[in-house]
Amino acid sequence: MPSRNFTLQPVGTVRSDRHEPIDDGWDAIAAHIEIDAEQFGPEALYGLDGFSHASVIFLFDRVPEEEIERGARHPRGNKDWPQIGIFAQRGKNRPNRLGHTICRILRVEGLHIYLEGLDAIDGTPVLDIKPVMEGFMPRGELKEPDWSKELMRGYWV
Repeated sequence: MPSRNFTLQPVGTVRSDRHEPIDDGWDAIAAHIEIDAEQFGPEALYGLDGFSHASVIFLFDRVPEEEIERGARHPRGNKDWPQIGIFAQRGKNRPNRLGHTICRILRVEGLHIYLEGLDAIDGTPVLDIKPVMEGFMPRGELKEPDWSKELMRGYWV
């Protein structure tokens, strides 16, 4: 497969009370996205407040190259859970360092989107924001292994 490189320009930045990538308790953290005023005006967000949720794609920009996982590992280093390939988990040490979360939109003010459930730390570059539409949600039954349900128990609390 030929190698292709892409350059992405952040559309905004996460502003949050959390400055360290701690694994759990994300719903307790106040967060918003500050859209880049040099690229966009408030009209770029027109209509977003008509949706209950947004899909946010961001960059785990503080993960060093030597910590990138390209194989398998125990999620969170927990040996009680099976070794899982990096593409079967959502950890930050991904090959392209991309994060993705569906967040509740609390309000939109000018170039600021206030959210609940944004699991990104202060200063994180935001690459894209899309409204969540029911028609794009999973069709059929959602299946996941028990270890992933255990991992998520305290994630949002």
